[in-house]
Amino acid sequence: MDYQNIKTFGQLKASGYVPKKIKDELRENLIQKIRSGQAAFEGIHGFENTVIPELERAILSRHNINLLGLRGQAKTRLARLMVKLLDEFIPYIEGSEINDDPFSPISRFGRDAIAELGDNTPIAWLHRDDRFFEKLATPDVTVADLIGDVDPIKAANLKLSYADERVLHFGMIPRANRCIFVINELPDLQARIQVALFNILQEGDIQIRGFKLRLPLDINFIFTANPEDYTNRGSIVTPLKDRIGSQILTHYPEDIETARRITEQEARFDSRPQEAVYVPSVARDLLEQLAFEARESEFIDPKSGVSARMSITAFQNLLSTAERRALLEGKDTTTVRLMDFMGVIPAVTGKVELVYEGEQEGAAFVAQRLIDDAVKTIFSDYFPRVDKLEKQGKPGAFQEVTDWFLSESGVSIPDDAPDADYKKALDSITPLAGLIEKFVPDLVAEDRYFWMELLLWGLVSHNKISRDRVKSGLEFKDNLGSYIDRL
Repeated sequence: MDYQNIKTFGQLKASGYVPKKIKDELRENLIQKIRSGQAAFEGIHGFENTVIPELERAILSRHNINLLGLRGQAKTRLARLMVKLLDEFIPYIEGSEINDDPFSPISRFGRDAIAELGDNTPIAWLHRDDRFFEKLATPDVTVADLIGDVDPIKAANLKLSYADERVLHFGMIPRANRCIFVINELPDLQARIQVALFNILQEGDIQIRGFKLRLPLDINFIFTANPEDYTNRGSIVTPLKDRIGSQILTHYPEDIETARRITEQEARFDSRPQEAVYVPSVARDLLEQLAFEARESEFIDPKSGVSARMSITAFQNLLSTAERRALLEGKDTTTVRLMDFMGVIPAVTGKVELVYEGEQEGAAFVAQRLIDDAVKTIFSDYFPRVDKLEKQGKPGAFQEVTDWFLSESGVSIPDDAPDADYKKALDSITPLAGLIEKFVPDLVAEDRYFWMELLLWGLVSHNKISRDRVKSGLEFKDNLGSYIDRL
């Protein structure tokens, strides 16, 4: 289609263009993608066998859709990606506020233009990127915002009576004619405003004030909602739910690998040079395990959920902690340390909703507990089980390390210790190197010290040694020595 040269309705008809309803448009383009083996929703991970098939079935059924799930489950991202299933351009009557289809105009302006100019009616083209409208449902949203109202200034300027249809000011929904319209957090919309959507979803028409209007709007509605909102802040009224074709449940990543892919994909938008901070693979796993631990924590409200944004912001903080340390040392490159995870605590505390017990303990304590739990989980994947009581005459796998701490005064590692001092401190714990070689063979050199630190933190999580926070960093000791110091 030669979009640039088709500028009148007559030229459009001569080109053989056939108009389509938006839901037919989405359906036909999705069919083409499925047949060609193309992904309809690129960049979405973890939904391949759950959410995406259901979403594709809803589009094939020409349904309005409600995406129901906890925060940070890519609901809005899915809705925005549906734009890619629209035709690249569609024609509309130039000057129309509601994107009138020249073949079937629905506004007074569009009908008058076709009646007066006929085939000479000027045509403009609307790109698919401009066919996405989004509104966050807040308690202050009014019917006038969504549907429209009488515009007294327009009436005065045009010298028209209030009984004239031309004095109407269209709201967001009519202006989204032939587009995708998303209402986020639908339960937050007041019940009386939800009622105003009934006819639009069912019959496709609207009513503004006392005007007898019938605008068969052509819109694909996508709603998003949090299931907890049904009882906390509001609810979706039953007749409106009845008019939404498909309700699709979203979910969090089900495994570390998927969670890592999501975080790494979003972290690409970070403008800092990726080669400046080296991140060991196990550090990335540990970061994602943090979110999994948060979703199971007794201190965090499971109904609120733990957004995938927590992992993304925590990863950014992790990089920044290592980057700041390198800047203080005057270096351009560095490697992430396990101690750097202390820098992700601010990214965690603002992303979780604590229950009463968590509030009593404090957000920072809960975040530290999550890091320790994540370390314990990752530790158990690579190292043997740590027994609380060693059998007589049969020392445990980590006896050499605990014995070292009994005979030595311990190790202090400052938060911003230069690389040489950091490595020297870990190397001084002589049994660590042998244990790493034994249980984590074929390790790349850059990861070696992170694993040594992980082994230390893992023994702390199993109460084999102690870790205390001092003013400038962390101090590792045997349990007895730490207890005496506290006394």
